Amino acid sequence: MERNLMKGNEALAEAAIRAGCKCFFGYPITPQTELAAYMAKRMHKAGGVFLQAESEIAAINMVLGAASTGVRAMTSSSSPGISLKSEGVSYIAGSDLPAVIINVERGGPGLGGIQPSQADYWQATKALGHGDFQLLVYAPASVQEMVDYVVKAFDRADKYRMPAMILADGLLGQMMEPVTFPEINPDAYDKSSWAANGHKNKREHHIINSLYLKPDELEKSIVDRFKKYDIIKETETEAELYLTEDCDILLCAFGRRSTRLLRTLSASSA
Repeated sequence: MERNLMKGNEALAEAAIRAGCKCFFGYPITPQTELAAYMAKRMHKAGGVFLQAESEIAAINMVLGAASTGVRAMTSSSSPGISLKSEGVSYIAGSDLPAVIINVERGGPGLGGIQPSQADYWQATKALGHGDFQLLVYAPASVQEMVDYVVKAFDRADKYRMPAMILADGLLGQMMEPVTFPEINPDAYDKSSWAANGHKNKREHHIINSLYLKPDELEKSIVDRFKKYDIIKETETEAELYLTEDCDILLCAFGRRSTRLLRTLSASSA
C-alpha cells in the first residue's frame, strides 16, 4: 500500500474524505485549524460540502441536520470548542444519529493554552452534554492510528447510530508521519429505515426527534441506549497490554501519552 507523509490534522481530514464524509462543518481553533483548511480545499473536489459556520454551536447543529439525512457528517474543534458543541452532541445522541466529532485537545481550563493536552478524557467519556448518553471514543497514539480510527469511527457510528469522537491532541495534530489509508465501504449500513431524506409517497415519514413528552417513552429510550452501550463495551473495547503478565500494579494511559509511558517503561526495564 502507498505511504503518504502527512501532518496529523491533514491525515485526519483525508481519512474522513476517503471514509465517505460528505459534509464537514467547523470553526477555526488552534491546534486543529489545518484540518478545516484541508477540508476547505478538498471537500468540493471530492463531491462533498465544506462550510465554515459562524460558531462552534452552529457547526454541531449543522452536523445534526446533515446526519439526519443519512449522509456521513463530521465536525472538528479543540477543547474549548468541544465544550461549546456539547449540547448539540447531546441532541445528536438523543436523536440516535451517527456523526463523527474530532477533538484535537489543548490545555485548559478556560482558553488555557495552545499546547497539547489530554485533559478532556472525563469530558469525552463521562460528562459531555446534559446526561444519560455516552459516546464512542477513540484515543489514537499515532498519526496512523488517527487515520485508522477515523474510518472505524464512521463505521461504528453508522452501525450503532450514535456519535463517535476521536480524542486526539495538539501533538498528534501537528506532527508528521508516513501513513497508509485503508480500504473502506462507506455504504456498508442501510439507512433507508430511518433517514429523513425525502419519501415521495413511497414510504412512511421519518421524524428525527430527541424530545419525549411522555416520561415512560423517554425512560424506555434511555434504557434501550444503555443496553446498546453495554454491548459496545463488551465487543468494541480496544487496548494494548505491555509487560502485564505478572504485574502487581497496572498503569493505564491513553493517546500519545501511552506511547511515552511505554518508552519510559522500556527504558527502566532495560
